[in-house]
Amino acid sequence: MPLYQTQSLKLYNTLTSEKEIFEPITEGYVGMYVCGPTVYSNVHLGNVRTFMSFDMIFRYLKHLGYKVRYVRNITDAGHLENDADAGEDKITKKARLEAIEPMEIVQRYTVDFHNVLNTFNFLPPSIEPTATGHIIEQIELIQSIIDNGFGYIVNGSVYFDVHKYNTSNTYGILSKRKLEDLIHNTRALDGQSDKKNPQDFALWKKAEPTHIMRWPSPWSDGFPGWHLECTAMSTKYLGDFFDIHGGGMDLKFPHHECEIAQNQAAKGQIPVKYWMHANMLELNGARMSKSTGNYINPAELLSGDNDIMSKAYNPSVIRFFIMQASYRSVLDLTDDGLAAAEKGFHRLMDAISLIPNLKPSKTSSLDVQAWKQKCYDAMNDDFNTPILIATLFEAVKFINQIKDGSATITSEDLELLQSTLNTFVFNILGLVNISKDQVGSDKLTSAVEILINLRKEARLNKDFALSDKIRDDLAQAGIQLNDSREGTTFTTN
Repeated sequence: MPLYQTQSLKLYNTLTSEKEIFEPITEGYVGMYVCGPTVYSNVHLGNVRTFMSFDMIFRYLKHLGYKVRYVRNITDAGHLENDADAGEDKITKKARLEAIEPMEIVQRYTVDFHNVLNTFNFLPPSIEPTATGHIIEQIELIQSIIDNGFGYIVNGSVYFDVHKYNTSNTYGILSKRKLEDLIHNTRALDGQSDKKNPQDFALWKKAEPTHIMRWPSPWSDGFPGWHLECTAMSTKYLGDFFDIHGGGMDLKFPHHECEIAQNQAAKGQIPVKYWMHANMLELNGARMSKSTGNYINPAELLSGDNDIMSKAYNPSVIRFFIMQASYRSVLDLTDDGLAAAEKGFHRLMDAISLIPNLKPSKTSSLDVQAWKQKCYDAMNDDFNTPILIATLFEAVKFINQIKDGSATITSEDLELLQSTLNTFVFNILGLVNISKDQVGSDKLTSAVEILINLRKEARLNKDFALSDKIRDDLAQAGIQLNDSREGTTFTTN
């Protein structure tokens, strides 16, 4: 019997603003779509938090025995600078500034995205479709919207008629915004826009002569609107009505609201049963922003090469820190918070490492079966990882008591305790067991790699005295550099 038949999972549905018992459309199967990155820059740490939340959700649904099709897209075209219908395509702009092909930008930052997620021990999605790979599906979707009377064509561009849609549907059903309020708070059109109303959004944009990324369509050579791609890809792989659609809280409006409108207009139904949104990641109590300097990217956090944190942090420590907050809560990233998480993480790993050496007794001081159910109860309450972690630390305390002789456990319960900890710590939370010695080794590797890069830079500048000094000083410290055609590696004596 699969676990989902014995566990009652509740999740928070943004559409209804309530926790609801999770009942998939087809028993035993879950279709989940999560909005992926726009690959025009290195992945944002806040995005990593969102994807990590849904990685945890994916892991738990699989653990419960569901067959999960997890679709997470790559936005590689059509996303304009202001996330609406004006400005320049983000990828095209970056390509123009660097004088390279847009797909070089896409490739570079897609590789970065995958590398970062692999570093944090993410499971890959079932399908990872790209916007540029689904232009035909998007054109067909636009045509359906036009045929049903909700799209209009102006000068080769196609727009969604929000006002007409709202006469028979509710635009704002997800974000709880009223169209009347949106109209009241929107400036009048400046006379240069093709749109009938400011609230309308682009389904297809006619490309300017200088626009590189363009495709032929019945209306013009152009590119699809940003909101359209997720409607096309999610319904292609999960059907016109699927179980879960996830993303960051910032996507709730307008992106996800427009997805609902597009699906209603084209297919006559809301596409998703449960809408889920992960909340923001702040840095030292303020919004993370490159423009203000209050920003740190994943590589800087992992290497310690930044002016914000006092040291480098291991990926599993960062993952543990993120899991200590509910995915729906704003999380403040601080040096003190990470340092505390590091201590807690090692307490948990130390306790797990003690289990094989514990001596069983004839009786157990702890009802391990009841404790195990508490772990499930936490996860079944909208994936409440903070409560789960608190429950795991009840086991840490118990393990230390057994070691000290103040508590007892039977061999059967010891086996259950170990398997349950392994399941929730490694399989569901996605942590990796690292020792304190390994953390020290990680820091050594990061430090030596920084010196190798400095030496490489010195050699390029023909500063051979500095290059030799770095090599000799490292050798004196017991670290031997090994140069080859592939680059420089090191060994320790």
